Amino acid sequence: MTTGAASRGRTPQDVTGLLVAWGAGDESALDRLLPIVYGELRHVARRLMRGERGEHTLQTTALVNEAYLRLIDLSRVRWQDRAHFFAMSARLMRRILVDHARARRYAKRGGGRRPISLDEALVVAPERGTDLIAVDDALKALAVVDLRKSRVVEMRFFGGLTAEETATALGVSAVTVMRDWRLARTWLLRELGRKD
Repeated sequence: MTTGAASRGRTPQDVTGLLVAWGAGDESALDRLLPIVYGELRHVARRLMRGERGEHTLQTTALVNEAYLRLIDLSRVRWQDRAHFFAMSARLMRRILVDHARARRYAKRGGGRRPISLDEALVVAPERGTDLIAVDDALKALAVVDLRKSRVVEMRFFGGLTAEETATALGVSAVTVMRDWRLARTWLLRELGRKD
């Protein structure tokens, strides 16, 4: 996810500066920030939507707009940097997609749930039809055991953050992120396999 800001001549420091200014109450910083990060948010949303079933009623633009509206409500957050912002965006998009999937499942009264395979659930770019509710439930269970590993999966799987961006957001090394990623994948694959 390094293309958006960099391709417009903006650096991660520009984004960080605007986030800090916005967090300090400068509303105009948000107006300058949105055009810089919107492309990256759309990229993440498109990747996440590719993992949804073909009949999914939520569109990429709607997902980005909903995440944006929720981010505005977080104006009191003390943004640390660009990685922190995209980690929070990943969390919000995860919540939106899971809430949407739960609402659809509730509307169908539990019908149509397709079990997911190991590979479908935990690749960085999910395959079409991934059951996000099952992944979300497994991530919640992992968070009880190891919160950091759960956050690593959330940032990489839902947010598309690189190992380095995830490391920055969590305040650990990229090596630690990759170790957590491998262990979390193994743990989640086992959990998802039990549900099948």
